[in-house]
Amino acid sequence: MIKILHSADWHLDSPLQSNDDLRNALRAIPEKITALCKVENCDMMLLAGDLFDGVATPATVQTLKQFLADAGVPVFITPGNHDYVGANSPWLTEVWPENVHIFTKDTIASVYLPELGCRVYGAGFVSMDCGSLLEGFTANPEVLSIGIFHGDPTQVTSPYCPITTAQVQNSGLAYLALGHIHKGGSFQAGKTLCAWPGCPMGRGYDEEGEKGALIVTIDEGVYTRFVPLNTPQFYDWQIDAGDDAAAALDSLLPPVGNGHYYRVTFTGSSEPLDLQRLYRAEFPNLKLRDKTVPPVDIWSSAGEDTFEGMYFGRLQKALEDADEDGARQIRLAAQISRKILEGQEVTLP
Repeated sequence: MIKILHSADWHLDSPLQSNDDLRNALRAIPEKITALCKVENCDMMLLAGDLFDGVATPATVQTLKQFLADAGVPVFITPGNHDYVGANSPWLTEVWPENVHIFTKDTIASVYLPELGCRVYGAGFVSMDCGSLLEGFTANPEVLSIGIFHGDPTQVTSPYCPITTAQVQNSGLAYLALGHIHKGGSFQAGKTLCAWPGCPMGRGYDEEGEKGALIVTIDEGVYTRFVPLNTPQFYDWQIDAGDDAAAALDSLLPPVGNGHYYRVTFTGSSEPLDLQRLYRAEFPNLKLRDKTVPPVDIWSSAGEDTFEGMYFGRLQKALEDADEDGARQIRLAAQISRKILEGQEVTLP
């Protein structure tokens, strides 16, 4: 059995809008990954590109070298579009620990690990874009083969090493470790499992939810397990303010306060909201936005000698004989109809 830690897209030294808390959390990623590798007793580590967000600071490079050496297992790195192998790339200019192998060329190379009985194949970006590195490749069928690339499995026309289902199926790899896509995913093609862990920490509201790394087990089959890294999380939500915006907000937020980043946008019809009153101190990174519109009288045209007036008049009359549930549905129909007529966005319940 072989056990692998698979991670990618750390984007160390991202500016993060000068948020020191987020910067410190991002700097802690190498230590978290190394600790997870040890706890899980992994046999190797695959880091599939974009470990740096661009030009890395000397301190960041030294920290990364320190923790990769401390992992104590073979580490394979394939540079991506953000940390590609340029003339002054630390992948070339630095002396990396003996257990670290970096695929610095855009042609596929491999390393055989006799103690694990497997071969690891990879290639890296040498510029910000990259053609399909996996095209026409087939691994040696006589040995267990693992691949690591920074590539895009979602768009065949991607400028970032597009990976196709056919390429994966023909690769002869048992496991193909990818980076680049910041939301985790996987697919099976033939005998090859292709997976990407997503980024280990979101850096904005476009990278929502819990982030982490993959633990990969290769035995009779190939299996992945997602492991959260307890990093700051981002959530971007919309909610109808309704009759009680405070209650609506409380129903959305977790029952216990935390330091995650929540952006809640109130929509629907409402009087202007007092966002300061709605703020929850137990969520210090909560951001509230009021995108509501002033309420309108849904029955304002009822009884008018128009199709609209006849429609709302009939709904209003139906309320007189309706039970509680029926009345609720009639009012909802009237509210939706009025929003449509006013050109407002409608979200069906």
